[in-house]
Amino acid sequence: MRKGEKVKLGLALSGGGIRGIAHAGVLKALEDNQIKVDAIGGTSSGALIAGLYVLGYTPDNIHQLFKKYSKQIVGSGINQVIYQVRNIFNKESSGLRKGEEIEDIFNTLAKAKGIYKISDINKIPISIPAVDIRNGKEYIFTNHMPEEKNVYGKYIMDISIGKALRASSSFPAVFCPCDFGEHKFLDGGALNNIPVIEVKKQGIDKVLAVNFKADDIGETSNYMDIAMRAIDLMGNKISEENLKQSDYILTIGTDKTGLLDVKKLDSCYQYGYITAMKEINKIKEIIY
Repeated sequence: MRKGEKVKLGLALSGGGIRGIAHAGVLKALEDNQIKVDAIGGTSSGALIAGLYVLGYTPDNIHQLFKKYSKQIVGSGINQVIYQVRNIFNKESSGLRKGEEIEDIFNTLAKAKGIYKISDINKIPISIPAVDIRNGKEYIFTNHMPEEKNVYGKYIMDISIGKALRASSSFPAVFCPCDFGEHKFLDGGALNNIPVIEVKKQGIDKVLAVNFKADDIGETSNYMDIAMRAIDLMGNKISEENLKQSDYILTIGTDKTGLLDVKKLDSCYQYGYITAMKEINKIKEIIY
C-alpha cells in the first residue's frame, strides 16, 4: 500500500439500547469528512444502525426512523421492563415482548429498498452476531461469507433483514428469544458486544470500534444508573478480545442515558456526532 493511500475501513458498533442512535451520529461525522466505510458490523442496537446503513438509509434518515419507531419497539421504557419481568411469573400474562415489531418494521424498511434477505444487500459487507441459547454458540448473519475454514453453520445468509436484526437485539428481560428454524436466538451481546474480529474478516485493513462509556456511580445515582453501569462493564469485559483487535476505539459518553430512555434520542445522536468530530483527525491518521 502506497503512502497516503486510504486503507479499507471497517466499523464495529456495540449494543447499548437507545444509546445506539449515537452510532448514526458517528456515521454522520464520517460522511461529513468524506470517510468511506467499507464494511460494518453491529450487535443489538448497533445491529439496527448497521442494518439501516447498508440498506442505503443516511445517518439523518436513521435518526428520524429511530424517533418514529422507538416507542413502538420498546414500549413505555423501564417501567415496562419491570412490569414484564414481574409478569414472567404470572401465568395469565405472556410477559416479555415478542419482538415482532422489530422484525416487521425492518422488513418493511428493507422492502422499500428492494431488499428482502440479508444476502440481497450489495452495498458493503455486514456482520451481525446473535447467540443461540439452546447450544450456547454464536452465529453471524452476513451478506458476505468470509474466507475462513471450519465454520460450517456459523454464518447465516438465508434470513430476512428483520429476523436477523430482531435476533441480534432480543435483549433478555425486554424481548423473548427469536425463533429461526432450529435456533432460538438472544441478543448477540451475550458473547460478542462489539464484532471487531468479524468485521476484520471481511477483508478490512483497519477497524474502528464504537462503544459507550460506563457512567460513574455516586451518591445521587439511582438503580437504573447502577444497572446501566453494570451492563456497560459486562459488555466491555465480554468484548475485550475484540477491542484488542481494533485499531481505534471511539468511546461515547451519553450522560446517564437509560437503556430504553427514548426521550434522549436527539441528545445521543449529537453525542455520537460530537465525539467523532473531536477525534476525526486521529481517525484520519489511522486510515491514510
